[in-house]
Amino acid sequence: MRDMLEWLRNTISALGEYTFLVLNVIGVTLKKPPRWYLLRDQLYEVGVASLPVVAITGFSTGMVLAAQSFFQLNDKGLAGATGLMVTKAMMVELGPILTAFMVTGRVGSAMCAEIGTMKVTEQIDALKSMAVNPDRYLLSPRIFAGTFMLPFLTIFSSLMGVLGGYIVAVHVYRMTPNSFFGPLPIHVHGFDFFTMLVKAFVFGIIIVTISCYQGLQTRGGAAGVGRSTTHSVVLCYSAILIVNFLLTVALNNSYTYFTELWDAWF
Repeated sequence: MRDMLEWLRNTISALGEYTFLVLNVIGVTLKKPPRWYLLRDQLYEVGVASLPVVAITGFSTGMVLAAQSFFQLNDKGLAGATGLMVTKAMMVELGPILTAFMVTGRVGSAMCAEIGTMKVTEQIDALKSMAVNPDRYLLSPRIFAGTFMLPFLTIFSSLMGVLGGYIVAVHVYRMTPNSFFGPLPIHVHGFDFFTMLVKAFVFGIIIVTISCYQGLQTRGGAAGVGRSTTHSVVLCYSAILIVNFLLTVALNNSYTYFTELWDAWF
């Protein structure tokens, strides 16, 4: 019982520190945005440098989806729905989730390790002694870049998934291009695109904030950096899966309102 209470106390304390860190970074960013060269480097590192792994992940996932969908639907006379299943799955679920996982493994872990190393070697304390705000100098560019770039990476991953599914369906299973793309204008709506962007935006916030927070909590030298990096990746994966479920339920419940709003505007 005592261990449970201690764990609960530590968890609540960590959540409070995490929330305070995020709010503080938002405040210093709004007060004075980070310098362009710092932001440029992080935009490149998070976005452009992640394109190869995101492309491979999305493309291979689309190919597998097309192969499985065609195999399961063909004997039921529903092979024409292959393109629709691949596109829907990539847009609303697999695209955001897999992109977030890849960015966590490639970018989030690197952020945590970098900041953690600076923490244990007292470089962050040195910045403070030189009147440099670590939140503005270190955290703000990373959080902005991750939040801004993940939706674009998710769109790219989804497109690569549809392309991979198209290649398998058309050139391996001999579907016609019209059979693959025909159902899409009818059944793929703006709500699906909106769902993808919302999830990607939230996942981007989760990845960079948790990674930066865990880096700042690093203790114990090189071994501590390894522990913090592993902990940050596990926390990011867990948070992404839990938040994905909550967002799916919330967005699906708002579908009627969204469609009414979309029809009124367009």
